[in-house]
Amino acid sequence: MLSPKRTKYRKPHRGRLKGQAMRGNKISFGDFGLQALEPGWITSRQIEAGRRAMSRYARRGGKLWIRVFPDKSITARAAETRMGAGKGAPDYWVAVVKPGKILYEMRGVSEAVARSSMRIAAYKMPVKTKFIIREGFEA
Repeated sequence: MLSPKRTKYRKPHRGRLKGQAMRGNKISFGDFGLQALEPGWITSRQIEAGRRAMSRYARRGGKLWIRVFPDKSITARAAETRMGAGKGAPDYWVAVVKPGKILYEMRGVSEAVARSSMRIAAYKMPVKTKFIIREGFEA
């Protein structure tokens, strides 16, 4: 699972999910991409599940890039704990995703294989996504 080696703050604020993705909203490395259409948090487990599904479907053909990294810790209190006594301990890691952000990119496979593998990965994402093709790409 993905997680940062170290962070500046152990327990960040929750923040707000407003606005469009200004960076990471264009295909940079591959020919095909999976783009988020709504804001949300994607956990490191969901990112890994999508990666596994795509690489299995493509049968290790082509190359895959993960364009999001879970760098925000989400805290959780123990079950049946009384109110007060401070904030909980870091429980898992999430990547903050805004509309327009590219989640995965692929190259070296046919469009049909890329579309199918990204559809499987999209089922594992907590946000709506769409399949996009790099501008100027010819099969």
